[in-house]
Amino acid sequence: MPKVVIPGPAGRLEGRYNHNRDPRAPIAICLAPHPAHGGTMNNRLVYSTFHAFTRAGFSVLRFNFRGVGESQGVWSGGEGELADAASALDWLQAQNPNAREVWTAGFSYGAYMAMQLLMRRPEIDRFIAIAPPAHQYDFGFLAPCPSSGVIIHGEQDKVVPISAVDRLVDKLKLQKDITVDYQLMQGADHFFTETQADLDAAIEDYIARELSPADAPLRVGV
Repeated sequence: MPKVVIPGPAGRLEGRYNHNRDPRAPIAICLAPHPAHGGTMNNRLVYSTFHAFTRAGFSVLRFNFRGVGESQGVWSGGEGELADAASALDWLQAQNPNAREVWTAGFSYGAYMAMQLLMRRPEIDRFIAIAPPAHQYDFGFLAPCPSSGVIIHGEQDKVVPISAVDRLVDKLKLQKDITVDYQLMQGADHFFTETQADLDAAIEDYIARELSPADAPLRVGV
């Protein structure tokens, strides 16, 4: 995929971008795991999610948070990384001003960042959250959650307890006007080590089921 350089609040951000030539193609941004624990845009799950969106006809971007790879800056504790994600989404939308839908996705810490970005950007239509760290971070900001999406979690996850994700899903499902699809994947650990194909299939099925048709009207503000 073509390498891109994105202007960020702390300097340049390194990214990879696949462009769909259809001017109304939907767009998606894929967010990496925790930068302080080796998370990069080349994480296996981020990479596979990126390509799932590509196969579905999206223009899609993944990037390194500040201080990772060739991205400038240093780890800021979260606020700066969220600003990086917002700048990356700005760049993606500038390349695709007529996109008919906007999606966000992330794995682990990237799922937490994706949900925070969702709350700050009302133009985002859908989310895909893979193994969100609901035991470590407060997801109380999702009140209310503005968009529907899917949460995919491993039944054998030893990093993020299922009970924490269950509580998050139960809270989201009480909210009106959105639908949260919760998929607890049998035999999957936090990194979906032996279940990568199952995860890919779940993501592709969700996209195919929920993506608006090509002739759908543009969403205001996109």
